[in-house]
Amino acid sequence: MTKAETKAETKTNTQVTPQAPSGTDSSSAHKRPFNFSAGPAALPEEVLEIAKEEMLDWHGSGMSIMEVSHRGKEFGQIVEQSQADLRDLLNIPANYKILFLQGGATSQFSMVPFNLLRGNNKADYVNTGFWSERAIAEANKYCQVNIVASGESGKFTTIPNSDSWQLSKDAAYLHYTANETIHGVEFHYIPQSLDAKEIPLVTDMSSNMLSRPFDVSKFGLIYAGAQKNIGPAGLTIVIVRDDLIGQVDSKAPTLFDYQYLAKNDSMANTPPTYSWYIAGLVLQWLKKNGGLSAIAETNKKKAELLYSTIDQSEFYQNPVAQDCRSLMNIPFILKDAALDKVFLDEAKKAGLLGLAGHRAVGGMRASLYNAVTVEAVQALTSFMGDFARRHG
Repeated sequence: MTKAETKAETKTNTQVTPQAPSGTDSSSAHKRPFNFSAGPAALPEEVLEIAKEEMLDWHGSGMSIMEVSHRGKEFGQIVEQSQADLRDLLNIPANYKILFLQGGATSQFSMVPFNLLRGNNKADYVNTGFWSERAIAEANKYCQVNIVASGESGKFTTIPNSDSWQLSKDAAYLHYTANETIHGVEFHYIPQSLDAKEIPLVTDMSSNMLSRPFDVSKFGLIYAGAQKNIGPAGLTIVIVRDDLIGQVDSKAPTLFDYQYLAKNDSMANTPPTYSWYIAGLVLQWLKKNGGLSAIAETNKKKAELLYSTIDQSEFYQNPVAQDCRSLMNIPFILKDAALDKVFLDEAKKAGLLGLAGHRAVGGMRASLYNAVTVEAVQALTSFMGDFARRHG
């Protein structure tokens, strides 16, 4: 009997078979390539196995979960469980709404000002890279954007010290990108506005949501595209404090109104049901494997291993300041850029995928999201050492 058949025979519900997040299983050789893509990104293999087993018949319904009505009892179970699991994992207070939406995190670049300006015409933004710039450009269409700090002069290799930020006393909110997927800089602390009660903190956590614990109550609004740490593309999660909804701009599209979406349980229109279902399985996988504290330790171990390999070599370099290096997205450059294609070609043959850097910065990038195992990073660092020896 195959491993998949054994799982199918013994499985009685949607709970994921526990496996340590490190994924170091020495009992059998790894047969799938290791995926370091920045997004859509790797998903836990255990989750993919369950999705495969349930593809044609979800829990005896006779239908795939892709075929059931989003308003039926079958999908209703997924909605209820995923909401509860996310609230539990992040310890989300009762006065916050959780929304599972379409449109990607980039839609939130407009939805945030539409909902949170609340008659104001000014918002504070921190510029730390590519996605910060995109959020700022969109917000500029709706209000006066005060860029409180920018890492542009340093080519976004560092985060300006918070003591130097030019914060506004009358801003509607303060927005920052918690982790810049492309430039590889990450906040390892939670910033503050000048008035935490009156000027709520807003963050784009698309690439580090669920990678470690954090205090949700410090924020007015958190949003994240799912395709990094949460699930497949097509789903965006928004966590918003109750008092910040209900004052949407009258010109906003109906489906951009957080209050309207909350009243309709994120189903004002047909939601991305399959992406939501997979995200629910990922949440269960996280809970079964120790929650965010456990995955944070694994993520730290993975990042330390790769950064150590880079820092101890004269062949590779990471340009980001050490105090704000991302644990999720690690860009690096080779000693000779002429070897970039050779590196990627050889890496692919070695079963190491998704390592090309973003076109905006070039070089290489390894994304170490939750589903990327310690075994995967060990394989990458071993390859990097061998490549440097052969081409150095």
